[in-house]
Amino acid sequence: MKKIIIFLVIILALFATLGIVTTMQKDEKLKAADNPYGTDKLDQATIDQLDDPNYQNIILPAQLDKKLKAKENVAVYYFSPLCEHCKRTTPVVAPLAEEMGIDLVQYNLLEFEQGWNDYNLKETPTIVFYKNGVEQDRIIGENEEATFKHWFEVNGVN
Repeated sequence: MKKIIIFLVIILALFATLGIVTTMQKDEKLKAADNPYGTDKLDQATIDQLDDPNYQNIILPAQLDKKLKAKENVAVYYFSPLCEHCKRTTPVVAPLAEEMGIDLVQYNLLEFEQGWNDYNLKETPTIVFYKNGVEQDRIIGENEEATFKHWFEVNGVN
């Protein structure tokens, strides 16, 4: 009986240690990476993307609202780190936008769920081009690079 209690205590100690180490690693990653979200209360899927070069143009809701109220032209890529289509689309769209000289800002709907209602979104990924602060056009879903390139060109996104 004593051996069982000793083994249980050792196992519990190992799990506790593992939990502490995992939490420390998460905190360390939040501090080490440039965290554009302004909070350390992020979903793990977002934390995993912090150092991904394809997710480095994050825009916060207040920043987007400011741009739209100022009647600026802005192209917004609405995504979720949990979306499988986004995981396949971002590596296509982010480099394409950079290559075309487009400032494609990225709005994380997992962290800022109000965006679903605020911008009338139904699915991810969705790219919306706002001209003079007003929505001009949107492209929804996973598409080929040529389709995105054509959409950017037709809408005069730059």
